[in-house]
Amino acid sequence: MHAWPLTDAASTVFPLTSRANVGEIFPDPITPLNASTGFFANLEKGWRDAYVATGAWDQDLYDAAVAHNPITVFGSYIYINMSLMRLFGVRVPGFTPEAVDLQYFGDMPGIPSYDSERRAFDENAAASEKAGAWLMGEVLGATDLAPFDEDRARVLAIRGDRPDLTALSDAEVAARITSFNDDLRHFFCQHIVASLAAGVGLGAVAQVCAAIGKPELSLTLVAGIGDVDSAGASRGMWILSRAARAAAEVTAAFDAGLDGLLGRLQDLDSVAGKAFCADLDAFLDDWDFRGQSEWEIRAETWRTEPEIALSMIARLRLVGDDEDPHVKNAARAAEREAAAAGIRTALAGHEALPQFEAALHAAALWVRARERQRTSTAMLIHELRLAALELGRRGVAAGALPDVKRIFMLFADELPAYTANPASFADTLAERERVYRELFDYIPPFVVAGQPAPYTEWERRDAHTAEALTAGDVLIGVSGCPGVARGRARIVLNPDEADDLEPGDVLVAPITDPSWTPLFAAASAVVVNVGAPFSHAAIVSRELGIPCVVSAIDATVRIPEGALLEVDGTTGTVRVLEI
Repeated sequence: MHAWPLTDAASTVFPLTSRANVGEIFPDPITPLNASTGFFANLEKGWRDAYVATGAWDQDLYDAAVAHNPITVFGSYIYINMSLMRLFGVRVPGFTPEAVDLQYFGDMPGIPSYDSERRAFDENAAASEKAGAWLMGEVLGATDLAPFDEDRARVLAIRGDRPDLTALSDAEVAARITSFNDDLRHFFCQHIVASLAAGVGLGAVAQVCAAIGKPELSLTLVAGIGDVDSAGASRGMWILSRAARAAAEVTAAFDAGLDGLLGRLQDLDSVAGKAFCADLDAFLDDWDFRGQSEWEIRAETWRTEPEIALSMIARLRLVGDDEDPHVKNAARAAEREAAAAGIRTALAGHEALPQFEAALHAAALWVRARERQRTSTAMLIHELRLAALELGRRGVAAGALPDVKRIFMLFADELPAYTANPASFADTLAERERVYRELFDYIPPFVVAGQPAPYTEWERRDAHTAEALTAGDVLIGVSGCPGVARGRARIVLNPDEADDLEPGDVLVAPITDPSWTPLFAAASAVVVNVGAPFSHAAIVSRELGIPCVVSAIDATVRIPEGALLEVDGTTGTVRVLEI
């Protein structure tokens, strides 16, 4: 019998772990099936491969006394190993542990300093030489996204060749769930390599800006870069929202509310109504995998639950044409080019100019690569989701499961026994489901040094409080995208429940992932509890041209709903102007 919930033994060699940025796309908490195939098993292996691919160390560096190194799981919540991330910062020339903390973790307070865990073997000249060769050759020397385009082609081929799942036997459907492990390990490795390379590029740009006394330009220089996949869905939704505004019958269907909206749209008999439905269907086919926590195979997506996408289109159709993401991206791109031109003038004839150009090119290229690979991986994860859902539907039809999602309480190695006798797992899956739902009631510690307490001793979500801000108070975070905006605070805890978000409001969220992106077009600014300059909220804000503050601790609890805010994305501050 598998232990549940999942709890690893913490490494004593690399003891510091963090939840920073985990909620962007990682399962939260993770289900047994996704932990044992698909996400966790393959990400952990791929992340190990990625560090080795950079030359920073070899496989023998990892702590063999524990099951997992780069990521680990406590109480079925996933943690990133900060000790290893910082070690990467030590060994890559020009990078530092402090830069790692800022770029990837947001420099959140309460995190022990690197000096408190420094190991005798951390500095390694041979490894730094190899990492330096990777940096100069593969990071700064990269000219295109060919490897990531190849992976995109691979996953598109898999999607195109998807069999009729209903025609497969139970054993064949179950086998499909575990059939993509090699692909996923490779995809995850590529994603982490791109993430590491992008962080190095962003750090190099920041260093140049600081050296010439213009640190505020570091984020402007990586804004509006274009061709960022995580922003692609928002552009498609924008087009649909304009069509919804233009056709009276489509507008009327939306005006009647979200309940029954899809059916009303499908019942439209006009040319415009049928065209809208055809475009919507094509959009959902392209973005069928998109949804909150889309790397969790249990999560709903825009295709499995189309009402999620429709609710966002409903918000976007209220936004004026002047908020067009294409226009805002172009404006931000113009600011980026102007800032780059200014720095080129300041560095004319200086030996640092070629370094600046290389860093600027690398930062933009690798941010695109990271977002492309993240999207491709989400597409591949969706193939597991569809197969599992098919198996779950069969379990419900046979009376072995009370609902389709109960299938995700299986571990991968239990699939053969389950398909042979589904009813025999009823009690086991019911108990796992009970515990799984209970896990959502607890707040996992943000940073853990060593072994954490059992999850039942963690703070409960319904008991968490923080002092509310009043007029004149300032909440300090980290700059995600420069600029200043004012608007009313709208606290949104789930992108599917953003009905009160109006054009010009400040979106205040716990954290965001790609499924939140369409909401950005309606917001004047974005504020998130956790994150870093390299996190999703910051990257998309820079693409769409809206101020963003990340690492604003407890923003969703401390900022009163409806308060008038001034968000300064340049200084990383949120000021309450009035309640």
